[in-house]
Amino acid sequence: MRKILLLATIFLVCSCATKRDIIYFQNIDELNETGISQSFEPIIEANDILYITISSLNPDVILPFIKTPNPSNTGNNNFNPGLQGYLVNVEGNIILNVIGEIQVAKKTRGQAIQIIKNALKSYVTDVVVDVRIMNFEVTVLGAVNMPGKFAIKDERISIPEALALAGDLTEFGQRNEIIIVREVEGLRKTARIDLRTADFFESEFYFLKQNDLVYVLPSEVGVKQSGFIPDVPGLLSLVTVILSTVILLTR
Repeated sequence: MRKILLLATIFLVCSCATKRDIIYFQNIDELNETGISQSFEPIIEANDILYITISSLNPDVILPFIKTPNPSNTGNNNFNPGLQGYLVNVEGNIILNVIGEIQVAKKTRGQAIQIIKNALKSYVTDVVVDVRIMNFEVTVLGAVNMPGKFAIKDERISIPEALALAGDLTEFGQRNEIIIVREVEGLRKTARIDLRTADFFESEFYFLKQNDLVYVLPSEVGVKQSGFIPDVPGLLSLVTVILSTVILLTR
């Protein structure tokens, strides 16, 4: 009986993950009272949809510049408010009533606001402008509890926050294999993030951009558990334990 218990214990220990494999931010003390080296403001890209508000003390003055909803669409149950936004075309421009094309791509929200205000100041002296990115979404896939696409209203989200929205990693998610896929000026950039260390707090990928993809790689055990690959070593271990038990009991 002691031999059986010993074999079972060895089997369980070998199949368990270590503390180092599971715990996040293991060197977090190294960041204590360190300055935040990066601020984040999203950059407007081609194909973004912008929600632009223009206001003034005299509402009649700004009416020609405001994009009004199409009456034929407002009564439609399938009406998409995003269609009333300003699409950034492939040249990086939006088309503003009366003004025409305005270049906003590769600009921050603050810069875009100032550009639009400068374009309007010849017509409206006290104009107030605000710009929001309507399509700021991130997608989280892989070994998480609630994969999906998430709309981010405040246009600022970090990797830990995105993973929290997705219900955190499952027990099969690799903490050291978080892949970020990002499109920058027509090119794809990728990065691998290790949640076990706090070093990624200083990464350019710490804050996610609109349309970023976060993919959590499953562990080898997780892949086998999904049924795509038979767990041959696990089966062999189980068979070995069973045979050993039978041999010990029949002696």
